Amino acid sequence: MEPGQRVVRPRAEHRVSRRDIDPDALRVLYRLSQQGYTAYLVGGGVRDLLLGRKPKDFDVGTNAQPKDIRRLFRNCFLIGKRFRLAHIRFGDKVIETSTFRRTLDPEELAELEEAGGDLYRHRDNTYGTAEEDARRRDFTINGIFYDIKDFSVIDHVGGLADLENKVVRSIGDPNIRFREDPVRMVRAVRFAARLGFTIEPATYEAILTHYREIEKCAPSRMLEEIYRLFGFKSAEPAFRLLRKTR
Repeated sequence: MEPGQRVVRPRAEHRVSRRDIDPDALRVLYRLSQQGYTAYLVGGGVRDLLLGRKPKDFDVGTNAQPKDIRRLFRNCFLIGKRFRLAHIRFGDKVIETSTFRRTLDPEELAELEEAGGDLYRHRDNTYGTAEEDARRRDFTINGIFYDIKDFSVIDHVGGLADLENKVVRSIGDPNIRFREDPVRMVRAVRFAARLGFTIEPATYEAILTHYREIEKCAPSRMLEEIYRLFGFKSAEPAFRLLRKTR
């Protein structure tokens, strides 16, 4: 997929149906949309629906900022420092709602490199457009959006093609993206093991190069990823791939 190319599949050309989306996620999407904001179902929920799987979570992306989301939902709680997120609670359930963000531009990356070469992101609250948000996500298969206004699927990053080809591919240069957030390397292993996908060569080589960066991650985040890693009856392939990728 060429940089900047946008693929939109209308409702008739994909399998995502509102019948398969959590009703509370739909409430959040509709409320944001009715108030004039852009609101998409994002991330793994869209990926799994496109694969015919039942999603574990339904996350929402929007151009509404956290303070705006909290104003619209009395059951909203803002959490996080590195990532400022809105958690909208429905009983024991949480619909995680995030504001569109952008990644660092080349000048900002160069400044970090000159300051010592550490690209680890301690804060990530620089807001952007929907396309910028798609391009800052980890892998192409997680960068696909579902638009509640017209029920289309929107792809800025080549995720639809990679879903069809069963490939886990980093969005952007994996040598940069894995240094920004080393947990992404563990997530690459998890998605490949869980979905039966392969990790494309450049992404795989970057893991072999930067695996020691994982030591920079907060133990709490690593523990959460480890729990997820061995779920979905994928423990054995996950463990084997962990060993291969060091």
